[in-house]
Amino acid sequence: MPKDAHPRHCSIAGTLDLVGERWSLLALREIARGVRRFDGIAYHTGASRDILTARLRKLEAVGIVRRERYQEHPDRYEYHLTPEGAELNDVLLVLGRWGDRHLNPGAPPVRFRHACGEQLEAEVVCAHCGRPAREGLTILDEQPAAT
Repeated sequence: MPKDAHPRHCSIAGTLDLVGERWSLLALREIARGVRRFDGIAYHTGASRDILTARLRKLEAVGIVRRERYQEHPDRYEYHLTPEGAELNDVLLVLGRWGDRHLNPGAPPVRFRHACGEQLEAEVVCAHCGRPAREGLTILDEQPAAT
């Protein structure tokens, strides 16, 4: 990092420190879709076993996923999202929506259905006025970086 840099302190940077690697996000995608076992997660992400092991251990250590043993001798585990991990589904949906619009013209490669029965169209909106968040995003108060 350049010595004259002043990295902005924000929750985005902190979140990326926890889940910002490609394989972490893809593992979360698979677990959210119901792929719970290591081999299935590896198969659907393309991650190598050692990298995926490291990412899943990190996600478990910070409380985003939890392991549940489903077999003894040898021990085998399934991975499940914690409530904190499930909140990241919103992030994944928005990333996917952006990719559908800008990287994959035509029909999206993956479609999601909402519990209401309709195809899910993810949108981030203001909880107060209901307008899309990107229309009028401003910073109200920025805390100074810790020194």
